[in-house]
Amino acid sequence: MTSFPSVTIDDVRAAEDLLHGVVRPTPLEFSRGLSERVGTTVQLKCENLQRAGSFKIRGAYTRMARLSDDEKRAGVVAASAGNHAQGVALAASMLGIRAKVYMPVGAAMPKLLATQGYGADVELLGTTIDEGLVAAQRFAEETGAVLIHPFDHADIVAGQGTCGLEILDQCPDVKTVVVSVGGGGLLAGISTVLRAVKPDVRIIGIQAEDAAAYPPSLAAGHPVPVSRMATMADGIAVGRPGDVPFGLIQQYVDSVETVSEDALARALLYLLERAKLVVEPAGAAAVAWLLDGVHEPELEGPVVAVLSGGNIDPILLLRIIRHGMAAAGRYLELRVRVPDRPGSLAGLLADCAALDANVVDVAHSRTVRALSVQEVEIGVTLETKGQEHADAVTAALRDRGYRLSFVE
Repeated sequence: MTSFPSVTIDDVRAAEDLLHGVVRPTPLEFSRGLSERVGTTVQLKCENLQRAGSFKIRGAYTRMARLSDDEKRAGVVAASAGNHAQGVALAASMLGIRAKVYMPVGAAMPKLLATQGYGADVELLGTTIDEGLVAAQRFAEETGAVLIHPFDHADIVAGQGTCGLEILDQCPDVKTVVVSVGGGGLLAGISTVLRAVKPDVRIIGIQAEDAAAYPPSLAAGHPVPVSRMATMADGIAVGRPGDVPFGLIQQYVDSVETVSEDALARALLYLLERAKLVVEPAGAAAVAWLLDGVHEPELEGPVVAVLSGGNIDPILLLRIIRHGMAAAGRYLELRVRVPDRPGSLAGLLADCAALDANVVDVAHSRTVRALSVQEVEIGVTLETKGQEHADAVTAALRDRGYRLSFVE
């Protein structure tokens, strides 16, 4: 096992004292729907309701409050897709420190505006956190500013670990904890607490499968960068695990699993509909895994799933809601060939209405090569109540003589 700088339960407790009055203890909410789905009690740790919208303020403030006076006067620099940026900017404003933050081009507008609103100087650069980290390191070397790494520092991990202390206080009989993973700071901090206080707890990390550096890194025994990332979960799109969190996760965490983009979309939609919680894709990864099927071995409850952040661009939220509804079978897109004569469209729409399928969109086409002169193709998007209803609508339309094809 590779040796990396470590963090102890005493470090986390010291961070808890430092953060008193700075962060708010976030609620632990019972989820009846998830409990029924998983077969045991499931609670949601709502870090999406934390100050600045995520757990990141815990680590950022811990790291920055411990800087020397000279370091504080030199200012700080960070790189982040948004949540760490806001945490650093908020902590800097509270501590009277100048902050510069590199964010990727295309960063979510609410995260960008919030970071600027806290007073940080923001520069957009590249498309990933890793590119921003290179620039932040260069800026630190050139100016003397202190790099506040998003996950790879003992103080950052200790600060994030205070979330684990809250979990134990709120759910002392917890048996399973599920946490989303990017660089690993949150999972490392929580696992440090759990292994010290309640070592029998099963700890599971969750990554987006298209940005999953931890599984190959754990298999190799050391951090391994991924060559390519493509995920909506920008908050956990990290190309290489941090050395400090990796050592703790390697030692303490039972497994790191992955979830698909469709699973993330379904989870976000589920949390909106069932829990009335706004959560970003990265923050919904733990719930995506719980919703995604059979878990071996069977999960022992109570289960705590950490919702790590809620900073999401409304435009992305709209896209994800649509995608999540489609993935859940709530949208049905069909192409239907009908005779090109008056009443054909009205008849199709009437039949859809009779099947309780709401028409969202309709398009006519007479220029499809395979159509005969006397045919028209109607593209129709229907809103259904789920996959079972969508299957029933499809079967009923076929029974009524319609020739159907599906939009993939």
